[in-house]
Amino acid sequence: MNVNPPPESLLQAMAQIQRMDRGSLSVIGQGPEGSYYNHQCYENGRNVSRYVPREQVVELQEAIEGHRRFQHLVEQYVQRVVQKTRAERQAALKKKPPRPSSSSPKIRKSSS
Repeated sequence: MNVNPPPESLLQAMAQIQRMDRGSLSVIGQGPEGSYYNHQCYENGRNVSRYVPREQVVELQEAIEGHRRFQHLVEQYVQRVVQKTRAERQAALKKKPPRPSSSSPKIRKSSS
């Protein structure tokens, strides 16, 4: 696995993620058929909690993992672009020619 993938490959990896959902999934109880699940996430600044049927648990877990992976890739992308931007700025500073010094002496005005 490439430790420092180029920004373009990070964008491609982000585009491959087809399902995402925010939040977390937790077991809220046990019944005769098995566990009962709850999905919690923030929407419009509020914590929202929803019951999740057992048959949708795996799909929701995959969607939550997709969102986590997407966020991780976004952070890596930002980091690479910031590094590139700073390197370009630093290179531009090194290429800048020094300011020419004036051949005539500076004359100070009196402050009286």
